[in-house]
Amino acid sequence: MKIAQRIAHMMIAASVLTTMVACAPTAQREGTGEYIDDAVITGKVKAAFAADPNVKATEINVETFKGEVQLSGFVAQPGDASRAADIARGIKGVKSVKNDVRVK
Repeated sequence: MKIAQRIAHMMIAASVLTTMVACAPTAQREGTGEYIDDAVITGKVKAAFAADPNVKATEINVETFKGEVQLSGFVAQPGDASRAADIARGIKGVKSVKNDVRVK
């Protein structure tokens, strides 16, 4: 092989390795697949809130990280906060729910 070809192969290998490392998950950062999964979970939780007549979906914020759902916001009744947590726990893929919803 010529030197130029070796350099080109090394550059391609370095590029592939860098891409693989950049997409790898860490304790503080999700991998690409986990990010997509979490976005789907968040969407399903919000849709379930919207479908429930007692929970006001616009008052509750939903964030998901590695399957752990965090709820925050304000509701009028104490039962609405616990109902929101129960709904979130019922969504496939949810590992745990941290309920930071407060009563006004």
